[in-house]
Amino acid sequence: MPLKRGLKTSFFARMVYLGRFSNSKLKPWELMNSTVESNLLQSDLMGFLKGKSGYLPCQMIEQVHRQGMIHSKEPISASQIQPVSLDLRLGPKAYRIQCSFLPENEPVESKLKEVSLYDFDITDGGILEKNAIYLIPLMEELALPSSLYGLANPKSSTGRLDMFTRVIVDRGHRFDEIPLGYRGKLYLEIIPRSFPVKIHKGLSLNQLRLAHVSSQTLDKKKLEIKYKKNPILFDRNGMIIPVDQVRVNEGIYVSVDVAGDQPESIIAYKAKTNSTVIDLSKIKHYRADEFWEPIYRPRKNRLILEPESFYIMMSKEKVCIWPDWLAEMVAYEPNSGELRTHYAGFFDSGFGWNGTDELMNQGTRAVMEVRPHDVPFMVEDGQTFCRLKFEKVVERPEKVYGLALNSNYHSQGLALSKYFDPDH
Repeated sequence: MPLKRGLKTSFFARMVYLGRFSNSKLKPWELMNSTVESNLLQSDLMGFLKGKSGYLPCQMIEQVHRQGMIHSKEPISASQIQPVSLDLRLGPKAYRIQCSFLPENEPVESKLKEVSLYDFDITDGGILEKNAIYLIPLMEELALPSSLYGLANPKSSTGRLDMFTRVIVDRGHRFDEIPLGYRGKLYLEIIPRSFPVKIHKGLSLNQLRLAHVSSQTLDKKKLEIKYKKNPILFDRNGMIIPVDQVRVNEGIYVSVDVAGDQPESIIAYKAKTNSTVIDLSKIKHYRADEFWEPIYRPRKNRLILEPESFYIMMSKEKVCIWPDWLAEMVAYEPNSGELRTHYAGFFDSGFGWNGTDELMNQGTRAVMEVRPHDVPFMVEDGQTFCRLKFEKVVERPEKVYGLALNSNYHSQGLALSKYFDPDH
């Protein structure tokens, strides 16, 4: 019986019907580097996307790679594909540069010649000094069709180390934005702010999302309708926070927790200024107290943040990103206070979701990277702190953020980066 191509037929279902995966015991994303070719499927992806908009889920990112729109001299592994993003890997050479830059109307390498101080090989590892600026060509390259564009952002583990990273492209006018139809290399600018770090070729510090035509941010009315069906914010007891108690305006606003759950609760961590090198190949290796100063619940449930210090803090609400959604935590607006929140501003589909359709006991605290600028800044418990912007995914990802993917921060409290031993 022929497969009906109605609106409810997913791209993944069409792939299975066409026989790509029907004779394999592997899951679709585990066939990443298979040599099997299917012209029918390759042409079918863009046909399926015609008339649709939004971010591509993992099953479509896999097909984008198969068609050569994302390519690399070294095979792209299945573990790089996340629910709605692709982890990008550092290439073998790093450049210490004099200053940050945007190439505007030139290739990146032309500008790089003017600002490069020296280069060094990181195949077996290399040290990035604190507050120095580096540029590293990434292993992945793009050959996008005219209807696809990309956005990049740091991975959570990168942001929580206070590593400022952003992607630039040839003739690019903005950081972290890959224009429609871009063909060429990707370069990552890295500035370690609090700690010197050791990196190596193949390490993933940031990730790429791909969108078709245009992403669609949910407006206030649509977001309120979505919220009533699938609540987003929950209190510490797992109870739904009703939409009429939530500030909704170009997204959903989230507040900061300065009170904690217990009188002796740690409500924040502050980065120490003098520490040793952190080797990013070592997971759960370092003692937190050698790099971080814990801040306990203050008596008046308010905290004064010091200028140019780096803090890890946590939302008061639990956040649930349902599998067909995508969320971005927007950096705190300058007119709301002299600080920046959340370097790693992207929440994968399924963040905080417990895997069921239940409307209770959903959600995970959102951990925020905070850096005040210029003047001391006071924050109080429950103060509005950041905004979650929700966008459309073309279709539900076949895998979502959570335990099944060994996601590092699925059920987090106030969690430091994965390089620190949670028991020390």
